Amino acid sequence: MSGNTATHEVTPTARTAATRGRAPFSQSRAARELGLKRSEFDLAVHLGHIRTRPAEAGGGRQVDRAEVELLRGQEGFPDALRQRVATVNTREGSAIMEVTAARFTRLARLGLLVPVAFHLNRYRAVVWRYLADELREFAADAKNASLLNRPLPETLRGQLDTGLDLRPRNWRGRHLGFLLSQAGDPWERAGVMASLLDPVQISEIITNPYERSHLSRFRPPSPAHGAPGSPAVHLTERITTAQDPDEVDLLRADLARAVREARTHRPAPRPASRHPDPHPGPDPHRHPDSHPHSARHRRPPAPRHRDRPRPSENLRPSEYPRRSRGLLGRLFRRAT
Repeated sequence: MSGNTATHEVTPTARTAATRGRAPFSQSRAARELGLKRSEFDLAVHLGHIRTRPAEAGGGRQVDRAEVELLRGQEGFPDALRQRVATVNTREGSAIMEVTAARFTRLARLGLLVPVAFHLNRYRAVVWRYLADELREFAADAKNASLLNRPLPETLRGQLDTGLDLRPRNWRGRHLGFLLSQAGDPWERAGVMASLLDPVQISEIITNPYERSHLSRFRPPSPAHGAPGSPAVHLTERITTAQDPDEVDLLRADLARAVREARTHRPAPRPASRHPDPHPGPDPHRHPDSHPHSARHRRPPAPRHRDRPRPSENLRPSEYPRRSRGLLGRLFRRAT
């Protein structure tokens, strides 16, 4: 069906009881243990099928061995797990739903089919990908029969005639949910919100330069690949940045709220003062008795604040914060 469903040899591992307490797997190793491509593994994490947790030493996330053993023990492993993350393009999706590619594209533009990923082909055309299981569910629902087998209602055709295309916006809403599922620290959640807004919007909301600098540490990396300023990067940035006025307004409001919460949780650090100390301490190479007032003017070093997000396990979709679910519901759109 799709190149994403290639078969991999699964490396045997010890049972859960034997692995309890041992070091967790890196994400690459966990993908090999589960017989998944890295792209399939990442999608499974995003969808909540695989739990990860922040690495204790920082620098990424890890997977507990018990989690890997739990998945390996499920019925139908590994094919069932691969099936849940199988994605298809428009041509493959239209075959699953038994409709023409043109009808499939219209339904996706109307927001009735939500893409889960995208990439640019060699001609810099956007290739949207969809979860195969979701397409099967849509086609099997009797309520959608008229959308598959009959002419679209005039209201929907009119929206398509105006150029409506909700695929980028609905991908952004879905991607936002993926990122929020891994953000446990208030500054991380604010960084996720900021990742969908352009720098001008962010500077208007966060006027404090120290907070903007601190926030940038928690912004997820952009999925854009290519030389800076290239057409491919510009196109990717347009897809990954909020465009609709109501979408922008929603994200701006939620970013402002998230920053207020983050500020209360832990203020953004400020750089040390560059002004000379009016009462400098003694020269460490000078004898203590050479300056009678050294001890009186000596100051203890200012404590250095370590600013690291508190580790937290990523949540499954059903455990997303209530406010996040409300935001996602408002960001997603479907033609009516």
